[in-house]
Amino acid sequence: MSKRDEFSGGVKATLPLIVGAIPFGIIFGTLAETSGLSAWGAMAMSVIVFAGSSQFIALGLLAAGAAIPVIILTTFVVNLRHVLYAANLVPKVAHLPLRWRMMMAFGLTDETFAAVSNRFLRQASIDTAHWFYLGSFVAMYGNWILCTFVGIVLGEMFPDMTDWGLDFAMSVTFIGMVVPYLTNRPMWGAVIVAGAMAVATAFMPHKLGLIVAAVCGITTGISLHLLQQRRQAQAQEAD
Repeated sequence: MSKRDEFSGGVKATLPLIVGAIPFGIIFGTLAETSGLSAWGAMAMSVIVFAGSSQFIALGLLAAGAAIPVIILTTFVVNLRHVLYAANLVPKVAHLPLRWRMMMAFGLTDETFAAVSNRFLRQASIDTAHWFYLGSFVAMYGNWILCTFVGIVLGEMFPDMTDWGLDFAMSVTFIGMVVPYLTNRPMWGAVIVAGAMAVATAFMPHKLGLIVAAVCGITTGISLHLLQQRRQAQAQEAD
């Protein structure tokens, strides 16, 4: 497959996820100035940070008057899930030049990982797969920046836009990303525990319950995966 085909394939694979991310980006833009962040600051955050969940949490903490170290630490913890994403991809991209790996690290989002997982992890030939990744990244990055700008403009025109419930589309998108991976007990365990903990800790301020839920879900998934591997090894030894 040519580089151009790989690039366009990455864009096409990401388009369904972009549809769900559009309201998310627009809402971020509309919330920015009401949370104490200037329009330029909001644009800079989307260009430099490029992490939707962390950007929303940062806005909430800014609005609450939280100290900068607290904001940095909280957003860092929220983004720890990307370490797991990267761990899956590292063996497939270790041979690439540093400039490519730096780009891929910056462009790693929930949507891009979901879009490229099949290409990198389930297909044998990955010689040009990094161009597929680039297509996905460019599509998501451009969409996020554009939607932030649109949100800033619309936020000034329609101050009550945040009450329209557009953020529901992002929830549907994440559900669509997770469902295809519910094929084994570790994944089901991680989802069930994370969901239960998210509900149980919903009262925590600054959405900190999401961090607790994520840590519990990840721990459960890894533990069940290791237990499953141990049982498989014991079964092979018994044979």
